[in-house]
Amino acid sequence: MKTKRGTLVYGLWLVLTFFWGGCASISPGNDGQVQSYPSPVIEAGWIRDGKPIEYNGSKWYPVNDYEILQDSEVYQITEYKGIQIFVEKIATKPYERLYTKFEKNKFRYFERRADD
Repeated sequence: MKTKRGTLVYGLWLVLTFFWGGCASISPGNDGQVQSYPSPVIEAGWIRDGKPIEYNGSKWYPVNDYEILQDSEVYQITEYKGIQIFVEKIATKPYERLYTKFEKNKFRYFERRADD
């Protein structure tokens, strides 16, 4: 009886160890192994100065606001002056907004002006 109980306890311990081990995150920098884009240390000066992005024949101006988005919710469409430019994955052309990432889950958005 003691041997069966000891085997059962050991088996249960072994199963729980593998279960808990499987739940642990191996790479803390990537939540759930989804797409991850790097965040710049500081936002580019031309963005902070209000300079536009030129994309698809239009000028897109930075707005003094941002949106909280997961990296898995955006798609990189191009790069401008060394900065990644994104749209939301659900967006269709013609886009209403472009985004640049400036911090984890924070994306500044850009819009076209009616006079351009």
